[in-house]
Amino acid sequence: MNYNDFFKKEVDSLKEKGLDWKIRVLQGKSIPHSKVDGKNTLILCSNNYLNLSSHPKLVEAGINALKSHGAGSGSVRAIAGTMDLHKKLEEKISEFKETEDSLYFQTGYAANAGLIPSLMAKGDLIISDELNHGSIIDGVRLSKADKAVFPHKNMDELKKILEESEKKFNKILVISDGVFSMDGDIAPLKEISDLCIKHGAMSYVDDAHGDGVLGKGIGIVHHFDLKGKIDIEMGTFSKAFGVVGGYVCGSTSMKEFALNKSRTWLLSGSAPPATIASCIASLEVVKSEPKHVENLWKNTAYWKKGLKERGFDIGLSETPITPVMLGESPLAQKFSLRLLEEGIFALPIVFPMVAQDKARIRTMMNSGLTKEDLDFALETFEKIGKELKVI
Repeated sequence: MNYNDFFKKEVDSLKEKGLDWKIRVLQGKSIPHSKVDGKNTLILCSNNYLNLSSHPKLVEAGINALKSHGAGSGSVRAIAGTMDLHKKLEEKISEFKETEDSLYFQTGYAANAGLIPSLMAKGDLIISDELNHGSIIDGVRLSKADKAVFPHKNMDELKKILEESEKKFNKILVISDGVFSMDGDIAPLKEISDLCIKHGAMSYVDDAHGDGVLGKGIGIVHHFDLKGKIDIEMGTFSKAFGVVGGYVCGSTSMKEFALNKSRTWLLSGSAPPATIASCIASLEVVKSEPKHVENLWKNTAYWKKGLKERGFDIGLSETPITPVMLGESPLAQKFSLRLLEEGIFALPIVFPMVAQDKARIRTMMNSGLTKEDLDFALETFEKIGKELKVI
């Protein structure tokens, strides 16, 4: 069999349906104004919420660490790959998130894909929100535990599953995104926590899109005043913190369990010194410069108000993730292409990432955007919306 024929057939099928990814190339820094495929563009699809990826303090910290610690660690964390910088970062994460301890992973995906299957075994049960991120889904699939899914944010159904399962399994884990990445809505974490405590279940929240955004930047647990009530917080540095890497935090016992059991942590080379130093600097900047979080929410409010006033449907969004709901995938693809032609980079989110009738342009706010930027974007969205008969 010629496997290149297989690859081509599959890709051609995606292209015919308008479901293939068209990779655009960013030429320069991840900042509000940058070049995409050679064109000066306003970026509205970056997860760099606080505009920190090019912050002078993060850049300087990375350069200094490169000079002092070299380009790489030379090993996995469990052997010779844990440097003093890695330990310092984990201390900073724990301090920032107000938890007992933490463990840094190479990516947020690695944290979920590595820790979840090590936590739960045969005879256990994992209960997951139906709209959880793919990294959670993959982590759950890798586990030998039984699985249950509750309808999105439906606490009555979660309660029912817990009541029916409480005495049938050795351990129960309830896991949810904090902020849901496609719709921008927030998990009812207080209710989830209360149900877990009542029924003896372990609670696990993925705070990837809440880090640097909710709770004055500290995250969703701080947002809901749940300090000490969530067993495991997972997060990432690749979004609001402007760098890369994942982490889990909670008790010291949980950390020690994770570093002994998580294969993605044990078997991957550790993150390079420059990355770690920039992550440390990002936490320090969020704490010492509150203007970044304040500007993010100011821009978010202005953007949402402007879209709604022009007749756009922004779904259930409560956060800087603001979808412009369009329905069919080809329409979302066309809308995105027209935006790029007009100088705005905002990606279409289409099936299978969302349901077939839920395609949208997912816009992401950034603290570095100016009012002039937002007004230009709103005028452009309105122009294309009318052109394509969306509004």
